[in-house]
Amino acid sequence: MTLDKNDDRPLTGLTGVIIGCAMTVHRALGPGLLESTYRRCLEYELGVAGLEVRSEVGLPLVYGNVRLEMGYRIDIIVSDLVVLEINSVETILPIHESQLLTYLKLSQKQVGLLLNFNTVKLTDGIKRNILSHNRQSAPIQ
Repeated sequence: MTLDKNDDRPLTGLTGVIIGCAMTVHRALGPGLLESTYRRCLEYELGVAGLEVRSEVGLPLVYGNVRLEMGYRIDIIVSDLVVLEINSVETILPIHESQLLTYLKLSQKQVGLLLNFNTVKLTDGIKRNILSHNRQSAPIQ
């Protein structure tokens, strides 16, 4: 899929499928489990939906001319387009959103979803961030 860097509309359908899969997992398991449990179950659902899934993707940091392997890991990348950060926390904090934004910048991806499964309604735990060359992150709810 070729994307115009300033137009995220083609990704809207993909993020919709991802959110639908996350809701399936949340309906089945409910809140209160470990992040790793939700991640593995979401990987399964995304695969059933026919999406390419990469999990625990290493993310080097390039500083100047040096590539540093710092141990950063993206929870899930879907179809090499969307970064997923999975949480199971009481409240999404600004640091969680900053982490997603940093992962978008370092991975050079445009769209990321922060999914907090530790909510009664999963829709209360979803944050979407868009990063493009011409604008900063734009949270969309």
